[in-house]
Amino acid sequence: MSSGQQVLIKLRKMIIDGELEGGARVAEIPTAELLGVSRQPVRMAFRLLEQEGLLIKNPTRGYTVREISEKLINDALEVRGILEGLAAKTMAEQGLTEEQKKTLQNCIIETEKLFDGKTEFGDHELERYHHFNVIFHDTIIQGAQNIALIQALAKNNQLPMASAQAITYDQTQALSEYRRLHYAHLQHCSIYDALVHRQAGRAETLMREHSSVVVLGETLRNVLSQ
Repeated sequence: MSSGQQVLIKLRKMIIDGELEGGARVAEIPTAELLGVSRQPVRMAFRLLEQEGLLIKNPTRGYTVREISEKLINDALEVRGILEGLAAKTMAEQGLTEEQKKTLQNCIIETEKLFDGKTEFGDHELERYHHFNVIFHDTIIQGAQNIALIQALAKNNQLPMASAQAITYDQTQALSEYRRLHYAHLQHCSIYDALVHRQAGRAETLMREHSSVVVLGETLRNVLSQ
């Protein structure tokens, strides 16, 4: 995994966990020193985190960490599920083209290889997973051919953790995180099956449920603590 991707995942987790508190100002040089990296990957990560809605660019220089809450994240994920569910429903009704079918199937095949004989992910596996996850979601979103839907998703993606690209992976909970990503992969398989068989209602329901996999680890921890 590139140093930029590593820094992005690390900073994203620090913000979500509250290690970088809402309202705090962050800048390239001190952040690079904190993480032991050069300024370039930090600069790239800041820009992407701004697009995800986790950082707010200051008028002068640097960024401010956005005030986020569990409710804001859950609301954004619910909207994403509704919109991507509509995309999947529309795509199933239209029927997959051979190119779309091949692309989605390839994502599943290549992702399946990442879980072969492993019980946790390293940097390489996480980068590959992220790559094919983004392609899978983008193929369905673009395949709906609904400009209003695409624009609404682009707007929602600016909220915390609402984008398919906003993957988190807690190395301190490696086995649990591995299982979460494997579960998401199995959901992709079910979504693909529904699309191939033009089961519009099933595709929509599965896609809506899939959006909550982002917070599945936290859900598990909450259940076990009860």
